This record gives sequence, structure tokens and C-alpha cells, in this order.
Amino acid sequence: MLFALSLVPFILLCAVNSAGYRYGASDQAFYVPAVLARLDPSLFPRDGALIASQAHLTLIDETVAALARATGATLPVLLAWLYAGSLALLAGAAWLIARSLYRSRWTALALLAALTLRHAIWRTGTNSLEGYFHPRQLAFGFGALAIAALLRGRLLGAAALVAVAAMLHPTTALWFAVWIAVAASINWARGGRSRRWWRVATAAALAAVAVLWLVVAGPLAGRLVRMDPEWLATLVTKDYLFPLDWPILVWAINLAYIPIILFVYRYRVMAGAVTEPEPALVAGCLSLAIIFGAALPFNAARLALAVQLQIPRVFWMLDLLATVYVVWALAEGARPTTRRAQWVAAIVVVASIARGGFVMLVGFPERAVARIDVRDDDWGRTMAWARTTRAHSGWIADPLHAIKYGTSVRVAGARDVLVEGVKDAAIGMYDRAVAMRTRDRLLALGDFDRLTADRARQLGADYDLDFLVTEAPLDLPLAFESGTLRVYRLR
Repeated sequence: MLFALSLVPFILLCAVNSAGYRYGASDQAFYVPAVLARLDPSLFPRDGALIASQAHLTLIDETVAALARATGATLPVLLAWLYAGSLALLAGAAWLIARSLYRSRWTALALLAALTLRHAIWRTGTNSLEGYFHPRQLAFGFGALAIAALLRGRLLGAAALVAVAAMLHPTTALWFAVWIAVAASINWARGGRSRRWWRVATAAALAAVAVLWLVVAGPLAGRLVRMDPEWLATLVTKDYLFPLDWPILVWAINLAYIPIILFVYRYRVMAGAVTEPEPALVAGCLSLAIIFGAALPFNAARLALAVQLQIPRVFWMLDLLATVYVVWALAEGARPTTRRAQWVAAIVVVASIARGGFVMLVGFPERAVARIDVRDDDWGRTMAWARTTRAHSGWIADPLHAIKYGTSVRVAGARDVLVEGVKDAAIGMYDRAVAMRTRDRLLALGDFDRLTADRARQLGADYDLDFLVTEAPLDLPLAFESGTLRVYRLR
């Protein structure tokens, strides 16, 4: 009952601590067009290869498109429900983990409240929560649920949950798979079943064959190469990819998870609170830090696969276990009482409400708690008009238009665009050709604020584009206007 009563407040607090839910924001600049292309293959005739370069690595676009067809829901509404569902999944997983490791339901409530406190996993390009639906967040929820299954001795269930996560966001699932595999192996050995070593050896051999296929003939083929200077130059703003370039403070913060986990684990041992599968759980989690360290030379050598796996994101998993442990230390510790757990839960809930209120009222007063669709402003109306143009029309916009206006042309207008500077560069991490395409188009466009009518016409001819959206007055045929935004025909 306590969990059921907590679920809706949990989702709301996650949203307000993330500055509200927003359709089409940030990484949805990639995921939404991938789904739109599945729903309508006539879309994105120019940008299809760019979109497919990352989309082929997951099944999220196929899955969301299938759900849209099955339910008849519009994509904005469906993604809002998936956002709520991913948070509900995280809450359920956290509750089950808490019920395995804590004595009090109030401590479990404190954990839920702590998880609403959105924060960055430093210099990993990841936040503990997002203000929009992200497959990474959904995969993390399935991974956390797999940890809960492991704590209950349900290894097959844990493996199945990680497999589901892998279809949604493979790199997130990978680290949960390592965590669970190490923990399961340790539990197997501790359980006196080491004589059946052949089972472990068989599983390891099958895993090795699967990995070999992935990197030789599967989706990861061709990635065991060094990234050349031209390719790396396109990633100069993606400093989270290269941990050896982190400042010392970032190293200190991320590595601090390790002593926190070890200290609280030792505290739990002294308090007699450690459960049977817990030592292996801790070892499995800390093995991720070892993998991070072992991967550093390959990252330093700029091996493409080592960069693309974004191995620093293992600290997100350490963040989860550290949060679980810190909440226990505060709410229960060696002398647990119901009143203590209730007080800690109340304090964390109040802190989350206060922080969420500050974020919404002071940090982002212009935002609603939830924006389900494209905002009805000048940009939204312009993109609504864009959707009435031919499906194969192509557009020129400010390379930073997704940041400036909140959504991209591909998301809000469902049309090709010359370049979307931030996300196209990020996609280029996975494909050198995409990286060079983005670089060349940014160079061809130059300073957007100084774009002339003649140069716009030339770009339209060079890249087979039809419209330019800008706030600047230009000597071009006006096709549409809303507020300060003008859409010009290029041919």
C-alpha cells in the first residue's frame, strides 16, 4: 500500500526535479525522427542514413513504432506514457531492492525520495533522471529490476530483464550484464557448486562467441580501429568521452563511489545486516570500476569501440548502489528504529519537494510541469506549417536551433534539415562518415547569423533543400511567417 501511494508522487517529483517533462527535448532529437521514419518511410530521404547509423544498434524505434500502431496514440502522447512507465519501473525496482536490503518500508520510501533528486553522473553525458523519455532510462529501470531479481536468487529472470534492456539501450544493458554475471559467478562459487565448473565455462565460452560475433560480423563490426584526427576533431566538445582529460575534481567525485560503497558495506557487516547474496552484489558492482580502469589505455589510444561504449557510464551503476547504501546508513544503520526511518524519509521527501519547487519556480519559471507536445509558440507554429509541406522537402535552420527553440526540425517538423549541430555531431561518434558529413555541412553553412540570400540559394542548390527558417530579413520569397520567424523558399 505504501508503494502504491508513493508511485504518482514519485513520478511527479522526478519530473519537477528534472525541470519538467518536455517532448522532443535533447536526445529525442535523434530518437523521435527514428520512430517517425518507422511510422512513415517516406520521411527523411536525405537524413535517413544519418538516422539509421545509430538506430540500427537498438530496437527502440521499432518497438515504439509498433506501440504507436497498436494503440493508435500519437507519438507525443505515447512518449509521455513511456516516460511515466520508465519512472514507475525504476520505482518498482528500487522498492524491491529496498525490501531485500532494508528492514523498514519507511527506509524504502526514503530511497524512492532520494532517487527523485536528479543529478549528473559527472562527465559521463548522463543524468540520474531526464526530463523526457529516453531509452537509456527505461533500460536502466530494467537493469535495476534485474538487480532486484538477483537479490532474490532469480538469475534467469535477471538475465531476461537484461536482455530486454539490451534491445532498448545496449550500452546501459552491458554494464548491468557484467554486474550480474560477476555477482552470479561469485554466488555460484560461494554456494559450493564450483565442481560444476563446466557450466560456468560453457556460459563464458558462449558469451565470448557472442562478443566475437558482435565485433567481427555483427552490429559492432569495423569498430576495432583507431579514430583518426579528423574524426576526433568532430568530437572536441564531447569531453565526457575521454576520461583521461577529466579534471582532478571529476576523478575525485566519480571514484568516491568506491569508498562509500565499501565503507557502508563494512558497516552493514558489523551491524549484521548483510544478506546472503549481498557480498557478490557489491563485488559485481565494483568490478565495473575495474573494467573502467582496464579500458582507459584503449580509450587513450582512441580505439573506436572503447570510445563508443562510453565506459565512464559505469559510474551510473555505482551511483545507484551508493544511493541504496547511504539511505540505509541514514535511515537504519546499526540501531534501526521505525521512528528514525520515518524521520529520514520525511526529510528526504521534503528536500525533494523543496528542490523541485526551486527548479520549477526559480530555475525554469517559464516551464510547465509537463509539456506533452511541441510548444505552441512561433517555432511550434512554424514547424506545424512545415509538416504541411511535401514529405521530402529539405530545410536550412540555425545549427543550434534545437537548443534555441526547444525542439529540432526533424522532431517538430518531421522534415530533413541541412544540419543539427549538437546531435548530428554526437551521432558522428558511431560513424566516421556521419561525423565528416556534419563537419562539412557546418563549414559550408558558416556563421548562420551572417547568412545571405545568395548563399542560402547556393546551399539549397548544393544540398537539394527547399526552405530556410530564420529570424533575419532576407531578399527571398516569403512562404510563411510567425512572430519573428520567417520561412523563405529557396527554389
